[in-house]
Amino acid sequence: MYYVNQDQINLRLEFIERLVEMIPDSIENQKESPSVINGLAQERILHLALESVTDIGSYIIDGFLMRDASSYEDIIEIIYGEKVFPPHLLEPLLSLVKMRKKLVQEYFNFDQSEIFPLLSQLPDILAEFSQSVKNYLKQEII
Repeated sequence: MYYVNQDQINLRLEFIERLVEMIPDSIENQKESPSVINGLAQERILHLALESVTDIGSYIIDGFLMRDASSYEDIIEIIYGEKVFPPHLLEPLLSLVKMRKKLVQEYFNFDQSEIFPLLSQLPDILAEFSQSVKNYLKQEII
């Protein structure tokens, strides 16, 4: 019998839904009125998105696989290997988590132009990731 902390996973899935709703406004705000504050808001959205995805992945790994991931990228690769999400999400999710070092450790030298390509795709990526996680949990927890 598995112990999967579904409450914590669900909290993060709900949070991802809120992020998905915020992203279009964030993009529009930066287009209409480019500013440092709007850019920082976009950076924070990316950071919260990647932390939410990796937290969910960690809970899945802890609950089902009982092994430790060695990095944020490893979390994504492990849950991909377990077929938690479809193959076409692997690269975008890896791109998202690879932003962490730049956002958290190299923030003083972060290139804002890296944000838009990923941010514009993020609502679809996160929505599909969330649905994939829900489907996976339904399938695995009987």
